Amino acid sequence: MTSPLRRAHHRLVALAAATGLTLLTACSGGGASDTVGGAASGAAADGSGGTLNLYAFSVPKVGFDAVIPGFNATSEGKGVTFQQSYGPSGDQSRKVAAGAAADVVNFSVEPDMTRLVDAGLVSSDWNDAAHHQGVAFGSVVAIVVRKGNPKGIKTWDDLLKPGLEVVTPNPFSSGSAKWNLLAPYAAKSDGGANPAAGLDYISKLVTEHVKTQPKSGREASDAFLQGQGDVLLSYENEALFLERAGDPVEHLIPEQSFRIDNPIASTTKGANVAKAKAFVDYLFTTPAQTVLAQKGFRVTDTAVAQQFASSFPTPTKLYTIDDLGGWKKVDSTLFKKDVGTIAKIYDAAAK
Repeated sequence: MTSPLRRAHHRLVALAAATGLTLLTACSGGGASDTVGGAASGAAADGSGGTLNLYAFSVPKVGFDAVIPGFNATSEGKGVTFQQSYGPSGDQSRKVAAGAAADVVNFSVEPDMTRLVDAGLVSSDWNDAAHHQGVAFGSVVAIVVRKGNPKGIKTWDDLLKPGLEVVTPNPFSSGSAKWNLLAPYAAKSDGGANPAAGLDYISKLVTEHVKTQPKSGREASDAFLQGQGDVLLSYENEALFLERAGDPVEHLIPEQSFRIDNPIASTTKGANVAKAKAFVDYLFTTPAQTVLAQKGFRVTDTAVAQQFASSFPTPTKLYTIDDLGGWKKVDSTLFKKDVGTIAKIYDAAAK
């Protein structure tokens, strides 16, 4: 049974979706430790170090809430408070590009960061080698089913069973949706070698089985928990979050899946540029990477990733965006509105 707290969260998300509001939360970072298993470290942030505005896609709040206290325990993070805004990745990127005051941005997909680079709001070297190409954490595409897997879902082909309904967000607003579609596309196209086969699968999936298209990964989760659909496509870390919260779901990682890289950067126009950069730098430290891994994210620090390897199964084949030619090619050929082949599939399905 869903907890009262989670039901309240569902209602808040539904209200935000209905009214077009951005979910804004304040976080002081107090009451937790920067050392795994350690005692609380220092007093709650009081704002004496300034405030950082964090704009992110819809699902990593659980990770940020866990690492911010550790940042507050450092000399750079002492007294820093955070204003956090979460929503569909594309929508969040467009808001910042349109003038929303952001100090740190974390998106689902690279094109949403590129938009801000082109607007002069993020430095062109945001994805340098020192910061693991701008990715502190990521995930893989997972298939989420009802507890006990009553439909017997095991493979991508199983999603095309007659009558099966799949919940996945809309790719015109959500980065999660793009990852969710790239995984079966890559599997069926042999890594892009046979695009027609990949598109044939996506066409059948979207036109015959995707009946619900929420705006974001988190809204898709809530729709699934409220009873819509038989299967949810989502981030592995989101699936782990739902399971750990006691929701009646379970997940599996297909034998062929897709690596998700979620870019993060500080902005160049924020009110507290130095503190924002310090926070982004902190996310790549061992303490922060350890906490993120504990929260279900696949981190980019090799040593920490190895420490948690048993918690994250390795698919037989894990495709990456580079296997398909990189985001510039993928976005323009598959997802660009009115032009991309997958975009056209969605447009046709909506008619």
